[in-house]
Amino acid sequence: MRDAGVPVEHLALHLHDTYGQSLANVHAALQLGVAEFDASTGGLGRCPYAKGATGNLATEDLVWMLHGLGIETGLDLRALAATTQWLARVRGIRAPSRVAAALAAAGLDETTSSSIQEA
Repeated sequence: MRDAGVPVEHLALHLHDTYGQSLANVHAALQLGVAEFDASTGGLGRCPYAKGATGNLATEDLVWMLHGLGIETGLDLRALAATTQWLARVRGIRAPSRVAAALAAAGLDETTSSSIQEA
């Protein structure tokens, strides 16, 4: 894109996590100066064009990594994880987000889960 004259600050990355590489791709893009990334709570979504695509980059996985890198997002990770667990229950599926699953297993999403309406 740089060779085409597109300034890096005009780029945003939209990632699917079918092969578990979305966070590595975000990290590489950060090093190149990209600062805007699409993600979805719980990794909701899929790609109708890619057979077997599992979903989008989960917002809570992205936020966990960004916070670990010292990048503030203004997002509440526990609230995101609790929302993901709620969505998984409503949809009758296992939450695809690794961070949401880990926080739930550790009981760390309990502080916000009561604020989310049960379906």
